[in-house]
Formats: sequence, structure tokens, C-alpha cells
Amino acid sequence: MAILLTMASLATRAEVCATDDTGEEICLPAPAQRIAALSPGATELVWSAGAGDQVVAVVAFSDYPPAARNVTSVGSHTRLDLEKLVSLKPDLVIGWVTGNPQEQIRTLDKLGLPVFSIEPREFEEVSSVIERLARLAGTEDAGFAEAERFREGMAALAERYRDKAPVPVFYQVWDEPLMTVNDQHLIGKVITLCGGHNVFGELPRLVPRIGDEAVLEANPEAILAGGMGEENPQWLERWQRYTHLRATTIGNLFFIPPSLIQRPTPRLLEGSRLFCEKLEIARGRR
Repeated sequence: MAILLTMASLATRAEVCATDDTGEEICLPAPAQRIAALSPGATELVWSAGAGDQVVAVVAFSDYPPAARNVTSVGSHTRLDLEKLVSLKPDLVIGWVTGNPQEQIRTLDKLGLPVFSIEPREFEEVSSVIERLARLAGTEDAGFAEAERFREGMAALAERYRDKAPVPVFYQVWDEPLMTVNDQHLIGKVITLCGGHNVFGELPRLVPRIGDEAVLEANPEAILAGGMGEENPQWLERWQRYTHLRATTIGNLFFIPPSLIQRPTPRLLEGSRLFCEKLEIARGRR
């Protein structure tokens, strides 16, 4: 009886549980050793949690960290190769709440694969996701340290730019169709953090479609954009032809490498620093 009680106690201690971003609690009999990450952002977050060596499957465009490019791909985040995924025998699947096809996620559930769905939408949620992933992977030391580094870095930026003069900003998240973000989007929160005023912040959709005319009417003091690649500022060329646009006249057309600002991962800290620096340049040109 004593042996049985000891074994039961050990089994209880070995079980790891965490609640995902849909509110579902996922429990594993032991820390995950074979992890499948079903979005580029999920891949980055698993690595940030210190569990990169345990990743056996990723999806297309999982390009960071560089080691992720060597992991087996199981399709794209919008269309998974379920047969290939199942053949890799993951003991934990990291899904993206709004990014993965729900019918395929339900199939994985029916097959008995634990799916932990994430999608951080606040700065603190980035740290929280890293900590929860670290708990499920048994990599708490590395994961909790990275989560705290991000948390402290974002807090320092908030303190530094808290009283800065507002800069009217348009952030371009896509080219065709032309798209931006509102204040509820994580990038919108970066704009606010840096002391910017998002000229499209009050639009109801997280990622609104707009036209050039709307930008011209808003007449932002600064325009920040990504592009089709990490070193390709071509989207800004669109605005250079509007010589009467305030941001163009002053020269406040700034490029931000898209992966630094458009993925809710710890690299958002680097992207936010860069974003804040660009707005500080704009203030200096007044």
C-alpha cells in the first residue's frame, strides 16, 4: 500500500497543467518532449520558453530562430498536413486561436492530441504565454527568465515615453489592399506606448481596410510601415508621391522590419524600441 501511495504521489507531481487562451485547461502526464507549433508566432514563443530542442513540427514561414527552419514542416497555418503531423507523434500541439482551421483542430482533439491554443493580445500576455509554455515543456528556468526580460523591457519603454508629446501616426500593416490597425491591436498598443496617436485608432475592426484618401485626409505626422521582406521598405514609396502629405513633407516615412512588430513574441520588445526611436526622430523635426 505504501508503494502504491508513493507511486500515485509521484504521478500527481509529474502531471503538468496550464490554461490556454481559450480558457481550456490542458494537462499532460509529464512535460512535453515532442511539440508541434502551428504558426510562426507559436514557434518563436516555444523557443522563447526554452523548449526549442523539443519541437518536432512547424509550419510554413517559421523562420525564427534560424534553427526552426530545420524542423519538419507540416503545411501552413491555414492548411495543415494532418497525416504528416500525426506521424511525428507530438505529445503537445501549440495552436493559434484565430489562425488555424478549426475543423482540423477539432480533428486533432478527436485523435487525442492535446492542443494548447494561444494568441497574446496584450504585452503582459506575451510573458504569460511564455511562462505557460515553459511549464508544459518543463523548461521553467529559461522560460520564466525570458518572460521577465520582456516584461521589464516593455515596462521601461512605457516609463521612458509616458510623458512624450503625441505624434499623429499611420501604421501600414499591408499594401494591397491597404490595411492598418486600430488601438486594440497589439501594434496599436505599441503606438500608444511610444507616445503616438493612431490616426485610425478608433476604427471598429482590429485590422481595417482603408484607402489612400483616408490617409491623406488624416494627414499623419509620421508614417511607419513594413514591407515584403525584412529589408524591403518599398511600401513607403507609395507615400513619397504625395508631396503635400505632412509625413512626406517632413521626411517622417519610416521602415520597421515586419517580423519585429507584427508577431506577438519577445522580438516585439526590439520592434517597440525601434518604433519609439522613429517617433522620437519625428518629434525632433518639429
